[in-house]
Amino acid sequence: MNYYELLFTTITTEDYQQDLLINALGGIGFDTFEELDFGFKAYIPVTDFDQDKLDETLSSYQDLFTFSYEITLIPQKNWNEVWESNFEPIEIGKQIFVRATFHQPKPEFPYEIVIDPKMAFGTGHHQTTAMMLELMLENDFVNQKVLDMGCGTGILAIMASKLGAAEITAIDYDEVCYASAIENAQLNKIENITALCGSKEVIPGENFDIILANINRNILIDQMDRYSQVLKTDGEIYFSGFYEVPDLDIITEEARKHGLKYISHKKNKNWVAAKFVK
Repeated sequence: MNYYELLFTTITTEDYQQDLLINALGGIGFDTFEELDFGFKAYIPVTDFDQDKLDETLSSYQDLFTFSYEITLIPQKNWNEVWESNFEPIEIGKQIFVRATFHQPKPEFPYEIVIDPKMAFGTGHHQTTAMMLELMLENDFVNQKVLDMGCGTGILAIMASKLGAAEITAIDYDEVCYASAIENAQLNKIENITALCGSKEVIPGENFDIILANINRNILIDQMDRYSQVLKTDGEIYFSGFYEVPDLDIITEEARKHGLKYISHKKNKNWVAAKFVK
């Protein structure tokens, strides 16, 4: 699969304005982002790229701040080279070390996750993934049955297993993410993750103790009822992929309709990861 790389140069004084633009691009098929000091790079499969849709999306932000972009074709054979040149290991609370296959391990960290950084979203670099990992460290996963929705690379499912979860179902509608989750589970020698390709329609008719859902506001709202159906009473659900303002209030109100009570949230820039209980 060939990709387009769009290099956005932004002029803005507020971090959240750039995040709004990134979030909007995610809604039209861009699946990987790299933040830079002066802007960011956004990647989209050539087959998903629609110039008219891009122009329409960007027009909504032209009055907010000034930006420009350049497009470069990235052939499939060069994708890993692009990632390897940009992918840096990350540390979460001195507890979790996330690295690529080409980085050296750090055995002093209690938890290490190895990710083969191909085209799937969810390496831990984005604020939402990092905050979800932080939330997971603060809660008990031992012997729990976990559902990971929008699993991307499988990083959260892998962490759930390392924290002692009994079994994990990891779901993503993107075939690249589905394959990546399987491969990364194998890289980490994880055997209790079942990966499924699809959306809410493939969620098994089972009862889960914990649900992880790092997607975006609109999808979370659309799938909320199904989450509530399969979550046990007193079960926990962690949401991310949206902003504190105005999204958190919207998510909280929708969750309340489905018997899910807001407990707490973390914030990084304007991004949020929130915990709810049924």
